[in-house]
Amino acid sequence: MSDRFRPATYPVPASEALVEFMRTGWSDGDDQVERLDVVPWAAVRRSALAQRFSGERLVIPAGPLKSRANDTDYRFRADTAHVYYTGNQTSDAVLVMDDGEPTLFFRPRHAKNDDAFWRDGRYGEAWAGRRLSLGEAQEVFGMPCRHLYELPDVLTSGGPTRVHRGVDADVDALIPPHPDSGADAELAVHMSEMRLVKDDWEVAQLQDAIDATIVGFEDSVREWDNVLRYGERWIEGTFWRRARAAGNDVGYECIVAGGPHATTLHWIENDGAVTPGQLILLDMGVENRSLYTADVTRTLPVAGHFSADQRHLYDLVLAAQEAGMTAVRPGAPYRAFHQAAMTVLAHGLEDMGILPCSAEEALEKDSGVYRRWTLHGTGHMLGLDVHDCSAARNENYTDGKLEPGMVLTVEPGLYFQSSDLLVPESLRGVGIRIEDDVLVTDDGCRNLSGALASSADEVEAWMARLAP
Repeated sequence: MSDRFRPATYPVPASEALVEFMRTGWSDGDDQVERLDVVPWAAVRRSALAQRFSGERLVIPAGPLKSRANDTDYRFRADTAHVYYTGNQTSDAVLVMDDGEPTLFFRPRHAKNDDAFWRDGRYGEAWAGRRLSLGEAQEVFGMPCRHLYELPDVLTSGGPTRVHRGVDADVDALIPPHPDSGADAELAVHMSEMRLVKDDWEVAQLQDAIDATIVGFEDSVREWDNVLRYGERWIEGTFWRRARAAGNDVGYECIVAGGPHATTLHWIENDGAVTPGQLILLDMGVENRSLYTADVTRTLPVAGHFSADQRHLYDLVLAAQEAGMTAVRPGAPYRAFHQAAMTVLAHGLEDMGILPCSAEEALEKDSGVYRRWTLHGTGHMLGLDVHDCSAARNENYTDGKLEPGMVLTVEPGLYFQSSDLLVPESLRGVGIRIEDDVLVTDDGCRNLSGALASSADEVEAWMARLAP
């Protein structure tokens, strides 16, 4: 059994006198805590999950701390499914549902007369901060809570158990394989598909993350003099600083891609110069305190205004995005917004004279040659994960239909590599993407990030107003 499920041992010696002295003279006891806003929503989600797997035991771990180097750990981020059903964000916790009855097993705080309080360098309060007591946790999460050390006895007894495997290897090792070899995968798929349609609380969290993201974009432009001086990394640092100042984080590594770096779809080095006359692509999103993330992209003219060729290409991408958004409505095939955007891009590339065939021929399934300049899809689901619901079945996601409450990105782009001799020389090394986060409504969609400047004229006016 993993040592994580046993009381701590202490490799660093301490004298008996110090041990005895440290056990005295402390105030102790529970604090006043508030129930999480998500508690009633999480209870509804657990109820729906239990109904789907009636009479069964389900195990959904948060995941352990992960070593970064030697005795330092990465900042912990709880597994998405665990957060969705509990609201808990602490490491090592495990949600166990027995025929719908939930119990949260977690590592509670040590009492002050417990030596681990000051001797456990990984979890002790003196080293890692105060954790909730069992009583506090029951109030915060609105469900029964038990000590993590009791988990092995629970999981090694009883009947067949479905577990969200791959999150916590120590938990996986405690649970024998289910008689149905596909049982665990079925659980993972269903949990992912439950998140396809967001409840009202989730939509509000996403709007909060998006609003914070817009502030981060604005702060980045306000510091444009430093951007020009220090380059891409200044924007990355500014955006992260704004997120952290509000108690948030970033949902993924920021993409700050000046000039030809924008043609690398996942450029995260962010170590280049920001040069007037070029464009800079910013793909950034705040992850708020509930772990919901935004995902927004804007492409800006570094000098504050687009050249004629840059504006022409930017307007083409914007037209593609607008066509994609028009196609986002309930009952529409999920792929419809992608097809609408790609149709606009293909015809635009034909008009530029760089396609080797007509746009209609390029759009045929056995061709797709237009994709030389736009390799990625036009969007994805958004939520607790930046690419949310990734375990959902194709028939319910990419081959399914849009429903009210779904939140997705619409993000067409064109990327002309510096070495591409088929495009005009003035546009080689130019990458443009425009991305917004949209909510499917009863009669269409709502652009949750629409407050951020989007058209070429709006972007130029926005930069003129904010840049020093």
